[in-house]
Amino acid sequence: MSITFIAYIVLWLFGFIFLFHIPLCSNRKVKVISRPVVSIIIPARNEEITLAKLLNSLKGQIDAGDEVIVIDDHSEDKTGKIAEQNGAVVIRSKALPRGWLGKSWACYQGASAATGELLIFLDADTVLENNSLNKIISTYYRFDGILTIQPYHKISKPYEELSAFFNLVVMAAMGAFTIFRRIIKPLGLFGPVIVLTRQQYIESGGHAKVKGKILEDLEFGAEFKKRGVGIYCYGGKNTVSFRMYPDGVRQLVTGWSKVFAMGAVKTPIPLLIMIFAWITGAIGTTRYFAQAIIIADTNQIIIWGILYICYVFQIYWMLARIGNFKFYTALLYPIPLLFFVILFIYSLVLVFIRKRVQWKGRTIYVKGSRHNIVTPYNTNNDRG
Repeated sequence: MSITFIAYIVLWLFGFIFLFHIPLCSNRKVKVISRPVVSIIIPARNEEITLAKLLNSLKGQIDAGDEVIVIDDHSEDKTGKIAEQNGAVVIRSKALPRGWLGKSWACYQGASAATGELLIFLDADTVLENNSLNKIISTYYRFDGILTIQPYHKISKPYEELSAFFNLVVMAAMGAFTIFRRIIKPLGLFGPVIVLTRQQYIESGGHAKVKGKILEDLEFGAEFKKRGVGIYCYGGKNTVSFRMYPDGVRQLVTGWSKVFAMGAVKTPIPLLIMIFAWITGAIGTTRYFAQAIIIADTNQIIIWGILYICYVFQIYWMLARIGNFKFYTALLYPIPLLFFVILFIYSLVLVFIRKRVQWKGRTIYVKGSRHNIVTPYNTNNDRG
């Protein structure tokens, strides 16, 4: 057995290190005298379709006294009307102040209007499973800190399978699911679901502390870490889900490329090297396997074919915990992996060369470096 092959086995094993365990929410009883009054805060911009699904999923889960607040962030569709029809408190977002970005400003306004003891920030494209609100609340009160959840990714069309490696890297780069998870602190928060008390929000400075950051979820988490507040990251399987980029390949490309490179440079160097090495191993294994087939070397086909199959089952094991990805996506993993590499390079170009990204009709200008990632200049009325 060659040294090269042994080295690639080691690279494959890295995958079990950075996605070792993904905890899930449950209804396990905790010592809470009574269920707190909950304020669910939903920033929404042009989300009439997805918002209706979220609000419907909340029906029957909220108690008397709870409130659902939708911040209509200058939508150009029926987002506000849909929210009103489903009984939500609708806040029409005020004009974006200088130095703020849209989502942070919307969340800040929602939190300012909230009256509940417990604040739950939900992205408008999320959906809660049955009895999930109680599961989220129960899970939150097991710890003394902030709960954040990455939703389970529900795939409906074949092109969405191309998101596979982006999902894997997002979870891995958070640093919360490694074999060393009791030692390594999470990178930040998952933006789609954040749970904390009103007191925690106020004491942290809220979204005003990250008002000009594109990666407000990571920066918000960093603020809590500075104050010694614990962050607890969970997977959303059987609790909360979303369907990312349902409007076609173009939306998928725009969505993943807009900030992915910036998130990568925020990842701790040791973890980034490990993820990069694992991806390099996946690429190299494919190359050696294909080369063996081309030259018809039976021994090489066997040994590299075995390692290729090992990658296939490892990738499927990873994907099954974070989304309903098909087995063929893992079996043909070089395709979504190639897509990931190309789009990651494109993201680097957008962020660090062109220095602007577009999302939901807004152009966001960025200035990038490792320690001072973004500085917004104009994010309100520009159109891409």
